[in-house]
Amino acid sequence: MNFLAHLYLSGNSPKIMAGNFMGDFVKGRASLEKLDPEIVRGVELHRAIDHFTDHHPVVSQSKNRLRPTYRHYAGVIVDVFYDHYLARQWPKYHSISLEDFAANVYATMHELRHLLPESLQQMLPYMIRGNWLVGYSYTEGIQRTLIGMSRRTTHVSRMDEAVNDLRKYDKEFEREFEAFFPDLQHHAQAFLAR
Repeated sequence: MNFLAHLYLSGNSPKIMAGNFMGDFVKGRASLEKLDPEIVRGVELHRAIDHFTDHHPVVSQSKNRLRPTYRHYAGVIVDVFYDHYLARQWPKYHSISLEDFAANVYATMHELRHLLPESLQQMLPYMIRGNWLVGYSYTEGIQRTLIGMSRRTTHVSRMDEAVNDLRKYDKEFEREFEAFFPDLQHHAQAFLAR
């Protein structure tokens, strides 16, 4: 899952949310030892979400549809696609609007920015200015995200072309997201309850 799902699945703790937000930017066990315990819990939640997602059979169906064209980038693309469906169906999952949720996230991350890795601190203003979380609800926002990700890869990824597959297989990806996401919600809630 991409940023929106990770943030949504964080519960009510700002520090767990920050840790979940920075999960991909924190490498190795040693770097966790320097962090606040609640931030660490958020990073561990991020990793638990990624592991569950990567091994779910429904997600595999989505990735297999993309793998012939995008090879090992198929999983990254599916993560972004699933954030698109979460954003599109937001009222089904949350009682506050996506716009208000995004504004709360941006304010929280801005307040806790001193705890974020430097690369994430540098990215945050662009995320806020571009309102990425709300942008995920639109095909154009997904396209911008995929173009940006494609520019940052060291190999040819063709992720900038993947929005065509989103349009072509919209119903299939949406059905797969709807089958998968309740399982992920349950998994994240069980993690937070431990």
